[in-house]
Amino acid sequence: MKKRTGVLILNLGTPDNPSPRAVGRYLREFLGDARVIDIPYIARKILVNGIIAPTRKYKSSAEYKKVWTEKGSPLLLYTEELLEKLKARFEGEEVTVEMAMRYQSPSMDDVLAKMEKANYDKLVILPLYPQYASATTGSTIEKAMEIISKWYVIPEVSMVSQFYDDEKYINTLAEIAKPFDFDSYDHILFSYHGLPERQVDKVYEDRKCSNHSCETEINEENKFCYKATCYATTRLLAGKLGIPEERYTVCFQSRLDKKWLKPFSDVVIEEMAKEGKKKLLVFSPAFVADCLETIVEIGEGYLEEFQEMGGETLDLVPSLNAHPMWVDTVEGLIRARL
Repeated sequence: MKKRTGVLILNLGTPDNPSPRAVGRYLREFLGDARVIDIPYIARKILVNGIIAPTRKYKSSAEYKKVWTEKGSPLLLYTEELLEKLKARFEGEEVTVEMAMRYQSPSMDDVLAKMEKANYDKLVILPLYPQYASATTGSTIEKAMEIISKWYVIPEVSMVSQFYDDEKYINTLAEIAKPFDFDSYDHILFSYHGLPERQVDKVYEDRKCSNHSCETEINEENKFCYKATCYATTRLLAGKLGIPEERYTVCFQSRLDKKWLKPFSDVVIEEMAKEGKKKLLVFSPAFVADCLETIVEIGEGYLEEFQEMGGETLDLVPSLNAHPMWVDTVEGLIRARL
């Protein structure tokens, strides 16, 4: 009897629609996660349900409306397209690929309930976050384990924690960037989603990321430090594209306060403008699908800020979305675990 494998690819999530009500529901679930806002339960509930969600849902709703298409959220649509292409790659094999979101729909609870009924011999859980972070990969894997642990029959399970240095992932990023003439830009930014500094500090025995060489090397000590893997991805990609170190900057966006990873992307952009730079190119390697953070925050917000400070052009390299080489990459990550 041939063994059957169920594969679950996972992305972060998106509101069901761009209305303030739906956005508020999404924010409550997302920010209510103890791995996302890692403060005591009562304080987190008061902060998220009493302050952040009620006040931010209207502004965030307006932002989501900018990216929403007739078919829905681009993040969900690109992930669905990736799913369909992966299904075609495994057609005729004893491998079934499913997709879920960590927050909102399609929910991990519903999709894993369906997979439990299928009675697979093996499961492969693949969060689509290249660089490990407790707030993304950690939360997603924890949720999967929580659900699966309640099954009466638990099959063999393989989980992917990160793929920041995967050769096919790096090659795909480089391929998508090919249409851009790097020499025509004054500077290049590699902008990653930010995290509170305390979350990367927790990776280390001494609880201090700044005591380690995260900007320059990957080693046994920092291989699960989000900051270190972001810099590692950048070095690999810049090397692949022939971009010298002095021509690029690693930075972090979407901060909530001053104690998040630095340098901040918006501050770097402001400094670039003050230095008289006119053309910037921005990569966003942590985002595998274009979404609010790439389309609006970078493509619209940062462009506007740069131009207000005297800059002229800020171009965004598209995310991986459903590019054929990205499908190859994910297929490879799956096959390595079959």
